[in-house]
Amino acid sequence: MTLNNLTKLVLASAVALSFSTVAQTSGRDTIQVAGSSTVLPFSSVAAEEFGNNFAQFKTPVVGSGGSSGGLRQFCQGVGTSTIDIANSSRPIRPAEVEACKANGVNQIVEVKIGYDGIVFASRIDAGDFKLEPKHVFLAQAAEVPQNGKMVANPYTRWSQIDKSLPDQAILLAIPGSNHGTREVYEEKVVVPGCQTFAEVKALSKDDAGKFCLAMRTDGRVVEIAGDYTETLARLQAQKDAVGVFGLSFYEANRDRIKVATVSGVVPTLDTIIAGKYPVSRPLFFYVKGEHIGVVPGLQQFAEYFVSDAASGFGSPLEAAGLIPLADAERAEILKNIRAKKTL
Repeated sequence: MTLNNLTKLVLASAVALSFSTVAQTSGRDTIQVAGSSTVLPFSSVAAEEFGNNFAQFKTPVVGSGGSSGGLRQFCQGVGTSTIDIANSSRPIRPAEVEACKANGVNQIVEVKIGYDGIVFASRIDAGDFKLEPKHVFLAQAAEVPQNGKMVANPYTRWSQIDKSLPDQAILLAIPGSNHGTREVYEEKVVVPGCQTFAEVKALSKDDAGKFCLAMRTDGRVVEIAGDYTETLARLQAQKDAVGVFGLSFYEANRDRIKVATVSGVVPTLDTIIAGKYPVSRPLFFYVKGEHIGVVPGLQQFAEYFVSDAASGFGSPLEAAGLIPLADAERAEILKNIRAKKTL
């Protein structure tokens, strides 16, 4: 072991010992959670149910802030001033793992809780959308391929992109870069739509990547930094707006908004479980292993969240819109939590 690594190990041990001592004397007895706005409603229900079923522990406090924001807080260090769990609608990135380790967070326990779909929704009184990935790319792109050239995006109405689409102005409300939903939206909709064009296929990988994700700046694409309620407010204020949501949020607000099909498939729990709907993703939370056994109830909460009673079929979380894990996958994840398996 090098002197540098030995120093890091000693410092990490000192931080963990200091945290244990402070936690026991400061009365920090409430689990702190922050992160993804998609996971927020599921985490809130799980926290409430945990508080009802485990009277010996306090109900966890759940906040939002987006996947990136939650993981940034999570990786700030070990101690009573840092959160215990980060909710995320995407896997943690290698750079985030490195940031955690640089701050003494070496025991990162990844917990997959289930699945969700990403949907495109508009007001009940707006047009009906049957979207393809290329439609979304052409609506938001800074430049588009035309006759072998890349030109400034000329489209101002959806019907100009495809006559089958509603004749209404383009106004796309997408998640800000702090949201895990944004990464999945780009990876599974925008980029595949962009790559359908021969002009893009002729570009280098780096040039194609930059071209596909460059967005128009004329006000027709709005990035929403807040949660889905802010996107919903945009739809309520502007009839032409089309917003990007998690399926669970749509399900809870289907009296006010309606969804588009994507590649001919209606987003539902059944089509996502069957693998037919193309825009779906796993949901996660990350537990700070150094806090397990120090913050009361942390491991019990992690196990309860993934239990069949809390998040299986017929559970409160399924009722809230979560697509449950398969039994074998759930058993493996519970095994990893109990073993404190880290990344």
